Amino acid sequence: MAKYLLLKHYRGAPKGVNDVPMESWTPQEITDHIQYMNDFAARLEDTGEFVDGQALAPEGAWVRYDGEGRPPVTDGPFAETKDLIAGWMIIDVEGWERAVELAGELSAAPGAGGKPIHEWLEVRPFLTHAPTVTD
Repeated sequence: MAKYLLLKHYRGAPKGVNDVPMESWTPQEITDHIQYMNDFAARLEDTGEFVDGQALAPEGAWVRYDGEGRPPVTDGPFAETKDLIAGWMIIDVEGWERAVELAGELSAAPGAGGKPIHEWLEVRPFLTHAPTVTD
């Protein structure tokens, strides 16, 4: 089994087919979208392929260590993940092909008008060993 991260992006990815921002959806469309995601996760729980997943709130900040005895520094001239990443799901599947199959299915979550979003999802394998350094 191999773990993969499925990332849902607000921006930065190619536009989905049904590219209407969630803030323009009706309350029922949002409810239907979340229900689809929950049903998808429940089905993967039944097969043992679901590890975890969360939608992310829009609030957040960059934080870094700024030296001994100094308070952490927040923010900076960086793209905010709150502007980029809407949520994530971790799956544990047989391999890349299954991860891509599930990402494709998750991409069909309903959006505006109840139609599938056809959004692009980023599929990233977990790092299982340190990368090889070459000279």
